[in-house]
Amino acid sequence: MPRNMGCCSSGMQSFNATYFDALYECSNDPWGFRSRWYEQRKRSIVLACLDQPLYSRVFEPACANGELAAALAPRCQHLLASDFHTLAVGQAKSRLSVFPHVKVEQRRLPRDWPPGAFDLIVFGEIGYYLDREALRLVLRQSRGALTAGGSFVACHWRPAIEGAVNSGDDVHSVIRAEFAEAPLLSHLEDDFILELWSMDRRSVATREALR
Repeated sequence: MPRNMGCCSSGMQSFNATYFDALYECSNDPWGFRSRWYEQRKRSIVLACLDQPLYSRVFEPACANGELAAALAPRCQHLLASDFHTLAVGQAKSRLSVFPHVKVEQRRLPRDWPPGAFDLIVFGEIGYYLDREALRLVLRQSRGALTAGGSFVACHWRPAIEGAVNSGDDVHSVIRAEFAEAPLLSHLEDDFILELWSMDRRSVATREALR
């Protein structure tokens, strides 16, 4: 979980690539995605909050070393994971090589937004690194890329992050404004906020004719 980071302007994005260079050169799990119970538990909550058992095409930007993507892989037919950092992409490719339906690419958002439509976009721990203009553009790209029944799930750390452009709560306030509607699901803890928007506004129970 990124808590302390040096940030600088890089086009429309605000982060310092040198900071990530140092992280990935020191460890292939710089935020403890594999080792920390906090991260394992959060990943399980993300998966439990998804509104469909299986998705056709999923996009996860800022995939880091690929731990969440590995958990998402059994829940989809095609998964595109991306990161802007070369070392992260290499580690994610290694981690996800066992999944033939998963593709890992180096992409810098919003400039390198992928083509096509997605049934699910997972926007996790990325909003802090985007200035407001870039964040709004990425959110518009996301909404425009969702299929008719597609979903967008966002999850961010809430405490203050040194040098960050936005807090997690700030990020979700911008998401709510861009989506112009309340999330279908909202999960709030002292540590993180997780929300899901769906183009299908029906509840899961309603979709399965339980109510």
